Amino acid sequence: MRERRWVPEGPLDVGLALQPHKRGGGDPTWRQSADGSVWRTSRTPDGPCTLRVSVKAGCVHGQAWGPGAEWALEALPGLLGAFDDASGFVAKHEVLAEVLRKNPGLRIGRTGRVMEALVPAVLEQKVVGREAWRAWRWLLGRYGEPAPGPAPEGMRVVPETVVWRQIPSWHWHRAGAEAVRARTIANAAWHADKLESAATTEELDRLLRALPGIGVWTSAEVRQRALGDPDAVSVGDYHLAKLVGYALTGEKTDDPGMLRLLEPYQGHRHRATVLVWLTGLRPPARGPRMSVRDYRSF
Repeated sequence: MRERRWVPEGPLDVGLALQPHKRGGGDPTWRQSADGSVWRTSRTPDGPCTLRVSVKAGCVHGQAWGPGAEWALEALPGLLGAFDDASGFVAKHEVLAEVLRKNPGLRIGRTGRVMEALVPAVLEQKVVGREAWRAWRWLLGRYGEPAPGPAPEGMRVVPETVVWRQIPSWHWHRAGAEAVRARTIANAAWHADKLESAATTEELDRLLRALPGIGVWTSAEVRQRALGDPDAVSVGDYHLAKLVGYALTGEKTDDPGMLRLLEPYQGHRHRATVLVWLTGLRPPARGPRMSVRDYRSF
């Protein structure tokens, strides 16, 4: 085991910082203990690791196991938003200002691991979350490896990049991912080294969107998590535009309308949408929910 203690500058909500990396209930890479500590697995450049993060009296305590332990602890401040500069953000809407006052510890962190963010983002393309998360659990159960150290039961580490390229079509089918998403992930895995080495969010956006099957939404979802991009807006999301419109104006809107509403937050538009989610404001449901498909039966 390796350990690190880190005292952040200013308030920090560890749960909010790490929540974006949780992919639904039962995510094999993410657990939260009864004492509030968060467990997370990762495949670092040095190998797999398990990271446990807890906070006491304003001090972050990181514990890590596995070949990637030292890398994970070195990256811990960044994961928790130490490099997130919110100094230029001013809440132009009172509803967002109120949420910000209630959540002073909100920070946008970065994992530094592109493929870990890319695979589940592709699985979530144009489907409901439950369908994507089911596929994520199945793939990690079949191709991931057990988490190092005393991780909670059932935790897994995402497989090496080469594995994503070698998964046979029938196993993608058993996971519930159709051929388009499977091809997108496998093709991206061939370019993983270049993606992982992208130095800026602009470069990563360019590289991602040059790949078949990856568009604006997927690129934004990856950059938010891997590089902590505070301005990456998930344009094309099934719910986001409606939520932003309803929270800020009381009426649902579409993607162009959302971008107009977010224009005053240029440079921090993703941060503004995070605050919108935290308002808890949701437009009334007036139609059937998007159904959960099961490609395993096709």
